[in-house]
Amino acid sequence: MTVGRVLTLSNEFVARSLEEIRFWSRIMKEHSLFLKLGFRCEDTQLIQEANQFYQIFEHIEARSHAFTEAADPDQIARFNLEVHSAATHIWAFKRKVLGLIIQCKLPGGNNFPLLVDHISREANYFRNRLEELNAGNLDALPDAIINENVFFLRIMADHAKFIGHLLDPSERQLVEQARNFSHDFDQLLFQAIDLSGMRPQSQTEPLLGQFLDQNRVSVVSLRDFKKTARELIEACRIKSIIHPLLADHVFREAERFLFIIDEFEAMLKGRQVG
Repeated sequence: MTVGRVLTLSNEFVARSLEEIRFWSRIMKEHSLFLKLGFRCEDTQLIQEANQFYQIFEHIEARSHAFTEAADPDQIARFNLEVHSAATHIWAFKRKVLGLIIQCKLPGGNNFPLLVDHISREANYFRNRLEELNAGNLDALPDAIINENVFFLRIMADHAKFIGHLLDPSERQLVEQARNFSHDFDQLLFQAIDLSGMRPQSQTEPLLGQFLDQNRVSVVSLRDFKKTARELIEACRIKSIIHPLLADHVFREAERFLFIIDEFEAMLKGRQVG
C-alpha cells in the first residue's frame, strides 16, 4: 500500500480517516481480548500475541483521538499506512488461529471457528477502507450501498448466531429470538447477494432506496434486542457466558450499520433533489 492521491476535499479525507480508525481500532482491540479469553491456559504464545495486539490497537485508538479534523492530510495518510500495517498483522493472526482451530490443534478452546472468521473479515474490511481512503478510490454510491450492506448483513447474521449459542439453553425465549434474527438476516443477506448479482441493472434509485428501508427496519429491531440483552447481562438478570463487553461490542456494530444506512439514504435523497 502506498500513499496515493487523497480525496479532493482534504478535510473530508481527514475526518473520514479518523472516524474509521477511531471506530475500528477499538473493535480490533476488543477482538484481541475476546480471542485471549477463548484460548486455553496452556496457549501462552497465542495469549501473548493477543495481548500485544491489544496494546497496539489501544495505542492507535489513543493516537487517533489526539488528531483533529484540521490535521495535515499527508500526516493522516501516513497514519493510515501505519494502521493498515497493524490491521494486516492482526488479520494474519486471526487467520492463523482459525487454521489451528479447524485443524483441531486447539482442542477445548472457546473460540468458535465462525467467530474467528467473522473478526478476521472485519480486520480485512478495516484495512481495505484505509487503502481506499489513501488512494482516493471509493466505490460509486450504488456499488457502495450494495457492498456495504452485503458485508454488514452477514456481520449481523453472525452476531445473532453467536448470541444464540452463548446464552444458556434454559433462556429459551431469548435463544428463540436470536435464532429468528439469525434466519431473518440470512434471508436479507441472500437478498442482497441476489441484488449484487443483478448489477448494474439492479442499481436503480427506487430499488436501492427500498433495499435500505427494508434493512433499516430489521437492523433497528436487532439493535434494540442487543441493547436489551446488554442491559440484562450487565444487571446479571439472565444466564449466559456472554462477556458484558461483547454484548456492548455487538450493539455498537449494529449502531455503526445504522449510521452507514443513514448516510446512504441522505446521499440518495440528495441525488433525487439535485
